Amino acid sequence: MNYTSSTWRILLISLWWAGAVVSGRQQLSRHTLLEQDGDRVTDLPGQPPVSFNQYAGYVTVNESHGRALFYWFFEAAETPHEKPLLLWLNGGPGCSSIGFGNLEELGPFKTHKGKSELFLNRYSWNKAANLLFLESPVGVGFSYTNTSSDIKQLGDKITAEDSYIFLIKWFKRFPQYKSHEFYIAGESYAGHYVPQLAELIFDNNKIISEGNGINFKGFMIGNALLDDETDQTGMIDYAWDHAVISDRVLSDIKAKCNFSVAKPSNSCDEALSGYFQVYRIIDMYSLYTPSCVDADSNSTRPHMRGHVSPRIFSKNKGWHRKPTGYDPCQPKYTELYLNKPDVQEALHANTTRIPYRWTHCSDSITFWNDAPPSMLPTIKKLVAGGIRVWVFSGDTDGRIPVTATRLSLTKLGLKIVEEWSPWYSNHQVGGWTIAYEGLMFVTVRGAGHQVPTFKPKEALQLVDHFLSNQKLPSVPF
Repeated sequence: MNYTSSTWRILLISLWWAGAVVSGRQQLSRHTLLEQDGDRVTDLPGQPPVSFNQYAGYVTVNESHGRALFYWFFEAAETPHEKPLLLWLNGGPGCSSIGFGNLEELGPFKTHKGKSELFLNRYSWNKAANLLFLESPVGVGFSYTNTSSDIKQLGDKITAEDSYIFLIKWFKRFPQYKSHEFYIAGESYAGHYVPQLAELIFDNNKIISEGNGINFKGFMIGNALLDDETDQTGMIDYAWDHAVISDRVLSDIKAKCNFSVAKPSNSCDEALSGYFQVYRIIDMYSLYTPSCVDADSNSTRPHMRGHVSPRIFSKNKGWHRKPTGYDPCQPKYTELYLNKPDVQEALHANTTRIPYRWTHCSDSITFWNDAPPSMLPTIKKLVAGGIRVWVFSGDTDGRIPVTATRLSLTKLGLKIVEEWSPWYSNHQVGGWTIAYEGLMFVTVRGAGHQVPTFKPKEALQLVDHFLSNQKLPSVPF
């Protein structure tokens, strides 16, 4: 590792944590119990009754700058002491895991239309794991910094470092989970977040004495930004193959765009305008579902500006105007719910009175300092290190389509150990799998960008098999 000042800071915190939580494995101290009770969520407005505990609050990741990340944690619905711990990250950069992942995809509760109530998600992933959601980096959702210049320094590196420090401190607050198997999952730009955080854990575990590191076993990423060149090539090919763009638009892009370079030419930008025009009238994130038609929805639904494009596409203004995919109006209900003062009070959120409303994707994060053009080297390193890696793809997503992911995984160059074959959810084909040496790729048939939203039953089946390291069923059952 290159020992920069930030690396040394992380290492010192890691070593401090290793010694600090050993005594907490067997019995929680009074101080720890008080900390946990302070974060316990007991009177969440409109919540249906549940038997599991939930906690929410802040963890300060930089004392001198006043950087604090907001989390929401749900114990497993049954036998939480036996279940692994799963951290879920949404992407962006700049979008909320609380709003998207938790309340609209895989958390225990979902928001209602026209009601300040929540309803139970029967396919919540806390049936399979203890479930932790994190709003990262600072400036996203309820997470904040008291140093305004921090927002201009944001990038992949600082996001991974702050998330790692969050985990170290969160495990100190909840030491009973330190011995649990730990996994990370996410989607979209979390194709950067997840492998980079995984690498930081992997590298620091080598430095910390055995048994005192994070018990990290693997990660899973869906419809994930992996490699700029193949992602962009796959997006254009998918759009043409699914009758979204014309032969002329395709040929113009092929002739004028070089996706292996960072800066697009003016002629490429012009050619891409025809591609973006189509996605103003249909949903890029789910090709075959309707768009929200609420009378006032245009002013309230979140912009997926945060679900950032590869470098070439991010230059095109058309990229930044697309709303999220589905209910399709559910993001509106979520935003109304999370901006209620009594909801924020119950969640121990917005305690510093942030001077802006909660939104799915931050309007203040307009600059991103660093982002590798490819995450494939990082993934290859972690696969070689024995980390379990699954990649999944909803096959009706035009944003990071299955075509792009297949091109990226081919570029990864891993040996195929089990060829393309169907997997089943009961009597129906759930999708297809291909097993590489050290990596499993799974498609989810009929799912858009946010797989658990569109195929909740199949998504729960997917994470359950990932966590237990079992192949998905190859025959109807």
